[in-house]
Amino acid sequence: MAKPAELRVEVERDADGRWLAEVVNIPDLGGVLAYGADSEAAVRAAKALALRVPADLVEHDDLPADAGTVHVPREI
Repeated sequence: MAKPAELRVEVERDADGRWLAEVVNIPDLGGVLAYGADSEAAVRAAKALALRVPADLVEHDDLPADAGTVHVPREI
């Protein structure tokens, strides 16, 4: 079984005080960005969005044919 990709998230603070988190290591996600009131909230929001993107592609039958297999851990 292929090793699952780990989400690498970079965080920065905007001039307005909000925190911005971006998943940077999976280019096929197309720039997953999310804001949060603090850095932890921004990271959680970015990770959740990173999981929603492929789910949306599956739901709308837009997952590329070469996308491979989707693995879901038994324990989350």
